Amino acid sequence: MFRLINRFSYANLAICLIGLAAASVSILAVSGASGILGAGLALLMIAVAVVDLRYLIIPNELNAAAVALAAINAAVGGGASVIDSVITAVLRGMLTMLFFLAIRLIYRKFRHQEGLGLGDVKLAFVVGAWLDWMMIPVAIEIATVTALITYLVVWQAVARQPIRPTSRLPFGLFLAPAIWIAWLAGKMIFGMY
Repeated sequence: MFRLINRFSYANLAICLIGLAAASVSILAVSGASGILGAGLALLMIAVAVVDLRYLIIPNELNAAAVALAAINAAVGGGASVIDSVITAVLRGMLTMLFFLAIRLIYRKFRHQEGLGLGDVKLAFVVGAWLDWMMIPVAIEIATVTALITYLVVWQAVARQPIRPTSRLPFGLFLAPAIWIAWLAGKMIFGMY
């Protein structure tokens, strides 16, 4: 029993340290309110990833908090006008969410089972609300490639469990951090937002 408690304690400590590091990087790499909001995004995305890994669910509260931060980020981002910036972020979020919803519906039609959870579809709204048009596919690609590598290599090698067509795998575990990584890359490399 003591070993089990220690294992969870170390895992929780590691999660806290990763959160602290990601928040610090956001604040140090991106100046002003945007860096602080990016720190909030990092913490929320880590929370989404951890919850999805542990329980195979993405809580609506975490998605809603990320969307609220995205609206604030768009408002303080300094576009043509605050209203236009927020509307553009919402439009990107809706279109990205509709894309994921279409994938979900098409998969269900042909496979007769769920492929993406609704939490993943709602998280897609966060992708679009936080990221510029150019960075949306980057985040999706980072998440998809990382998930494929993890499941095909690490999952089978470490867990020694074959992946079956009916296996439930947490895509939010990969999409959530990819949102933050794409946001940070957009800020640092391209000077976006």
